[in-house]
Amino acid sequence: MCEFFVTADPIHYESRTRSVRIHGVHTSIRLENFVWDTLATLAAEEGMTTNALIVQFHDEIMLHRGDVQNFTSFLRVTCLRYLRRKCDRLESAQESLAEPAPPPKKTTVTTH
Repeated sequence: MCEFFVTADPIHYESRTRSVRIHGVHTSIRLENFVWDTLATLAAEEGMTTNALIVQFHDEIMLHRGDVQNFTSFLRVTCLRYLRRKCDRLESAQESLAEPAPPPKKTTVTTH
């Protein structure tokens, strides 16, 4: 099991810092490349840039919670939850395909 994880390309877990502007305030966010890639995928699915998605996440978490102690951890967990949701949907779709189709309903035709 561990071989799958330890043979990952190190570029995935190397960190990269990006500068993001949130409502005119510049801030730096340091995340692993894999997390940045996942955020970019999520942003593309939403039809926005990664920076715009980060600002939206920031605004929504502030509105919902009023504060967030560790925004970078929030972004990491958000990516994990996004990937988990994709896995759950894929598993559900596979289960649906594996279930046999219900038998067709019998219809009776009466003629007068």
